[in-house]
Amino acid sequence: MKIIKRSDLTGQEHTMEIDVTHEQLDRYENGNELIQTVFPDLTADEREFIKTGITAEEWDAVMG
Repeated sequence: MKIIKRSDLTGQEHTMEIDVTHEQLDRYENGNELIQTVFPDLTADEREFIKTGITAEEWDAVMG
């Protein structure tokens, strides 16, 4: 699924293709479950993107 998020770090809009379902996103956005519980098969970078909109490349560029 293509996910579009605005980065909490820079405010830039990013798009990432991530293997998740609408149901999983709804479960996470309802706030009743931990992100690693809802998305156990995703990488830490993919979960970070869903949570904050920050990509690994952006994190490296800003934080060094």
